[in-house]
Amino acid sequence: MLIVLAYLAANVAANLSVTYFGPISTPINAFLLIAFDLVARDKLHEQWSRKHLWPKMLLLVGTGALLSWFINRNAGPIAVASFIAFLLTGITDTAVYQALRKHPRFVKVNSSNIVSAAVDSIAFPTLAFGMFIPYAVFGQFFAKVFGGYIWSLILFRKDRPKLDDGLKAT
Repeated sequence: MLIVLAYLAANVAANLSVTYFGPISTPINAFLLIAFDLVARDKLHEQWSRKHLWPKMLLLVGTGALLSWFINRNAGPIAVASFIAFLLTGITDTAVYQALRKHPRFVKVNSSNIVSAAVDSIAFPTLAFGMFIPYAVFGQFFAKVFGGYIWSLILFRKDRPKLDDGLKAT
């Protein structure tokens, strides 16, 4: 339950920050907040797998958007862009994560995050601001990949020895 609350808090904080500061805040949000959400989604994916995963993820993403709008009505367009981008990102993340199901968790998480970071980094700012903003897209992408790696070390810390052992064996 704590991971769900943390996911929602990060999502809402990112939406409200973008509403207030605009596109300049997106790379910072990407590193601190959205990278966390990408990794948290993988953790929830494993917890909810075969237990109504898609309805739960849809409810989670929708709740983040609605909370953002309830807290600040001006966040409506950002919340809608966030909802659509996270929906596209979730589909992408799940497809890549499942395709790598035989690989160590650390590899699945970071590989799926690279692809989903690309999707989210293009979709969100383009939808939120109505145009392709190169510094926002590229800044977000690199921030999400690097931030996601750091969050994966934190949220999946017990997997690190397994990965290290696997790498030493090769």
